[in-house]
Amino acid sequence: MLTRGSSLQFSKVTPTGWLTAAVLGVYVLVVVGATASLADAAAACSTWPGCAVSLSDPAVAVALGHRALAAIVGLLVLVTGIIILRSDADRRVKAVTVLALTLYPAQIGVGALVAIDSGVELVPGLHLLVGISLFGILLLALAWQLESETGTDDEVVPTAELEPAPLEEPPLEPARTERLQHDGPDATVAPESAVQSFPATIRTRVSTYFRLMKPRLMWLLSLVAAAAMALAAASGWTLTVETIVLTLTGGVLAIGASGTFNHVLERDRDRRMARTNDRPLATHQVPKRNAVAFGFVLTGLSILLFLQVNALAAALGFVAILFYSIIYTLVLKPNTVQNTVLGGAAGSLPALIGWAAVTGRIDVAGLLLAAFIFVWTPAHFYNLALAYRKDYERGGFPMMPVVRGETTTRKHTLFWLGATLVFGSLLIWVTDLGWLTALTTVLLGAVFLWAVVRLHHEQTEKAAFRAFHASNAYLGLFLLAIVVDALAF
Repeated sequence: MLTRGSSLQFSKVTPTGWLTAAVLGVYVLVVVGATASLADAAAACSTWPGCAVSLSDPAVAVALGHRALAAIVGLLVLVTGIIILRSDADRRVKAVTVLALTLYPAQIGVGALVAIDSGVELVPGLHLLVGISLFGILLLALAWQLESETGTDDEVVPTAELEPAPLEEPPLEPARTERLQHDGPDATVAPESAVQSFPATIRTRVSTYFRLMKPRLMWLLSLVAAAAMALAAASGWTLTVETIVLTLTGGVLAIGASGTFNHVLERDRDRRMARTNDRPLATHQVPKRNAVAFGFVLTGLSILLFLQVNALAAALGFVAILFYSIIYTLVLKPNTVQNTVLGGAAGSLPALIGWAAVTGRIDVAGLLLAAFIFVWTPAHFYNLALAYRKDYERGGFPMMPVVRGETTTRKHTLFWLGATLVFGSLLIWVTDLGWLTALTTVLLGAVFLWAVVRLHHEQTEKAAFRAFHASNAYLGLFLLAIVVDALAF
């Protein structure tokens, strides 16, 4: 598992390299075409391919720059197609490459219609749709090319045969054994050598309960809600400091409640996994009954705060806790290979909560942001599943690398990455976000794509973690760019 080294890195430009460059080039065109400034540029330059107006107009410069970029990317797609067709690439790769070569002239034609202002309102949307289709076709070619170059015969375990590994408990200290016999396996017992002062004990307890809340998830999911609120404010809705504080605080408590219930329900499996065997319930630092009570207190406080905003936010907050704690933890995660995909709904709900907190309803922009988080989740988490494949197998979880193999998982990671970039561009188009968000998705999306392509070739834990961190950086900075773009410009 994940043992191939850097000797498989391509040191020269290969068909994979050309396809990667073509995918990025087309994505840049899609993002530029999604920005509101390009629409203004098209109105300022209503002839094609050149402009019959002053070049000193910034909008004209943008329009001509876009057309020049389209010509360069078109040449790149043409060269890539020739290289693929002359190579020994898989027939599937050649077939979709021919489709891309056929579609690109159509994209140019639709772009010309946008420029000359044909009067058909659907033309700009059609231009974006054709661009996204071209991007998807080239991404499919890249995925298949990588699969043929780097695919392996992976060892898999069918979901029906997957069971948690036998639990091997370390020997217990005498004092702990006596306490466990009296209070049960969820008792909190500290070694005699760990006697602390009262203030130190309080700090330790607080830290332990805070760990139950999964604080690593809080900043990212809070940023999702903040981005949704910023988008709502940019759309003309009133955003107050009180709404921000209540929504984010309620969200943090809801995340804490979900994490606590997850700790309770997975404590036995956590003990079997190196990644999680130091969690508070797995190590008996917190009694189960205390953790359950703590989770209910967090749930109540969260709903109470959301109700101070509006009923819809409170309802969505309750659904988020219920979905992650019960549907994902008990139903999806231990029973289906699609747990990561379907579980993305839990991460997408903060977007709807943030939007509803400001507007009192759910609109297209809020749904698009939620969909963006939904498709990002497998592109993000599959990398972690690859790095911890054996660990998840010991825990009895049917993660994709365990039941479908690492080759399939890497391919699906690329597919979901492509979907993430597409929904990012659609979000820019629908919400009229500016150049900061566009530049962020292009630059960080390129880093994310590079990391995933490297993962295909290296197939190491280091490469999997690199792609995992790249996904975090992409989402965090993209959401931050949305907040700045929506509120400052």
